[in-house]
Amino acid sequence: MVRYKHIDTSPRFLAVDLQRQLIPGTIEHALNHLLDHEIDLSHFDARFRNDVTGGKRGYWE
Repeated sequence: MVRYKHIDTSPRFLAVDLQRQLIPGTIEHALNHLLDHEIDLSHFDARFRNDVTGGKRGYWE
């Protein structure tokens, strides 16, 4: 008789530590550094104003 193993498919939250996952020398690490330190993203502030209104309102309102 076959014994099937039950697979738990319930959603789980996994802890993510980006400092351990972004390995220096990879494109992901370079992109993270550029977006955090080199590229000025302040021009997006007027278009995406989520801090006061939440994430539901966008630039079309």
